[in-house]
Amino acid sequence: MTVDTGHAAAAQLQKPSSYTSSVEPRPPRRVRIARDVLAGVSIAGLLLPEAIAYANIAGLPPQAGLIALLSGLVVYALMGSSRFAIVSGTSSSAAVLAATVGASAGGIGAQVAYAAALVAATGILFLLAGAARLGAMSDFVSKPVLRGFAFGLALTIAIKQLPTILGVQSHYTDTLRIAFDLAHQAPGWNFYSVALGVAALAILFGLGRSARMPATLAVIVLGIALGYWIDWHGHGIGTVGVLNLHNMTFGLPMFDRSQWLQTAELAFALMLILYAESYGSIRSFALKHGDIVSANRDLMALGCANLVSGLLHGMPVGAGYSATSANEAAGAQTRFAGLCAAAVIALIVLMLSPQLSRTPEPVLAAIVIYAVSHSLHPDMFKPYWTWQRDRLVVIAALLAVLVFGILHGLLVAIGVSLLLALRNLSEPAVSVLGRLRDSHDFVDISAHPDATPIPGITIVRPEVPLFFANAERVLSKVRLMLQGQSTPVQTVMLSLEETPDVDSSVIEALRIFSAELMSRGQRLLLVRLKPRALTVLERASDETLPRSALWELSVDKCVQSLALEMHETG
Repeated sequence: MTVDTGHAAAAQLQKPSSYTSSVEPRPPRRVRIARDVLAGVSIAGLLLPEAIAYANIAGLPPQAGLIALLSGLVVYALMGSSRFAIVSGTSSSAAVLAATVGASAGGIGAQVAYAAALVAATGILFLLAGAARLGAMSDFVSKPVLRGFAFGLALTIAIKQLPTILGVQSHYTDTLRIAFDLAHQAPGWNFYSVALGVAALAILFGLGRSARMPATLAVIVLGIALGYWIDWHGHGIGTVGVLNLHNMTFGLPMFDRSQWLQTAELAFALMLILYAESYGSIRSFALKHGDIVSANRDLMALGCANLVSGLLHGMPVGAGYSATSANEAAGAQTRFAGLCAAAVIALIVLMLSPQLSRTPEPVLAAIVIYAVSHSLHPDMFKPYWTWQRDRLVVIAALLAVLVFGILHGLLVAIGVSLLLALRNLSEPAVSVLGRLRDSHDFVDISAHPDATPIPGITIVRPEVPLFFANAERVLSKVRLMLQGQSTPVQTVMLSLEETPDVDSSVIEALRIFSAELMSRGQRLLLVRLKPRALTVLERASDETLPRSALWELSVDKCVQSLALEMHETG
């Protein structure tokens, strides 16, 4: 469905990939292991701060992000198919989780339980999809929808982090109202919080990805160090708090049937988002390096990773683009790099947990804003204006997220794209064909002046597949074309090369049209029928649409057969 704005997986959605596949020489095993260890150590500094920050987005304790990170790294390393993919918490899934968990009643304990159920249900749906071999399901959400959604989601996440940096609270939940409310509260902004947040953002954007030390780790270390000289709480600045990994629970909440059904509905939307962003990242780097990956295997791996995270009361996980990119840039050779990163993170948490708990919240908010900033490039919209295609879909997806919220916004955007697709398919675009000079080709006579019609035969071609929504409209246009003919027509030839299959509405419409022609002494021939359409129409043949009217041959062959038939009978 990808969209990992926090890990910038939407960067893959912003621009079409220009990678060229290349098969790389395989280094010796000893070299591969050394490179994987170095890559794991390197990306650990990037993943740990973001895991804590994403838990903050979801409104969950910081350990939920750490559990998700370790679950994703270990499980995908053992089961996945991509040697570069890093599976961890993502800002998009954290935002979806916040939108659902925040609406649940109860305190933090009830919210953690509800989140665990949702993540586990997402994992189970992934496993079912993998068992059913539905690896191509992300194609059902169009790329323009994903790109508009990614931009709107990134903007939503960034705006919702501003209250933490500004040191104020907003009682609104929708993005636009939060922005206006924060502007209205400008006189009450906390100077110390603003200064800390702006300084963290300056360091993050200043160091960027070019620094040898991950920028996110640098601001975390500096924030913790400053806390030994500055009393953050005394200046109205909160900190992360205790990372409680000692009392982890295993299992799921005791929900009734209706609660599980509601959870499954939300989990389906979460699964689509996670898989769209994950497989986008996985496929990009596979194409770049000439690797072979398995979509269905990755569905199973993502399912197990989310199920484990849910059972341990963690967050949802997916393959983020920037973490995967960082893993590749660090020199990772195999999935062993993910296991090394998990080991380093586990050691840091075990040894430095009290220090991590002193991280100022404005620093975490700055890390989130920096992470989603990769998705806030207006250039992502440029191709659609250049191509003059899907502009309305992209803008609708963006506005839907801002106006209706994350979950409803995604559903509205998908609905708009489907409606526009149905509208385009239902347009009665029909071409009249003629022979191109002395060749065997039949082309649209309106586009080729040197194409000539065949006397006594009207050849028409619907330019869209026929189905229930357009069959009557297309045939009505053919009727109008026949009424405008100045010469007598004995045969109407309908070239259905664009129609792979037919439904019952199409069959009934063709029968009625054929009966109308027969009443006027004309006949209907259906040519260039695809195998599935031909099989169905043969089963449905009767006196109004006989089998003799069904042809799988080309237009030229059918015209030659008609000419031979007329010669023999003439």
